[in-house]
Amino acid sequence: MEQALDTALRDAGLRATAGRLAVLESLESMAHSDAETVFESVSVGLPTTSIQSVHNILADLTVAGLIRKIEPAGSPALYERRVQDNHHHIACTSCGAVADVDCVVGHSPCLTPSTTAGYTVQTAEVTFWGLCPNCQKAST
Repeated sequence: MEQALDTALRDAGLRATAGRLAVLESLESMAHSDAETVFESVSVGLPTTSIQSVHNILADLTVAGLIRKIEPAGSPALYERRVQDNHHHIACTSCGAVADVDCVVGHSPCLTPSTTAGYTVQTAEVTFWGLCPNCQKAST
């Protein structure tokens, strides 16, 4: 896997540093993670890494299109590796858990606004809100 991530970084015009590789590897198994969670994961193998370095890496990877940043209301920014498709998210209003929701159309944009105000629409981002199964069980 590391070779594939190394290639992805280089193809995006980024150097394949240990920190970038570690962040990408971390997000492979921990979708919808915030910077603090990524930092905790990365710092196990790279103990000299700082939280600021992780924030910088996350920003670089987002700009390069290698990860996606989502910002559910009331939550810190979350990051995921699933970037090659058009999908949305569902967030729990109680615990903050986030899951992916496939777009019913499958291509961008999957929604058509009632007016575009002259904009050319390229994508639509939807966040659904509700109670996750664990919180539903806890509330009964």
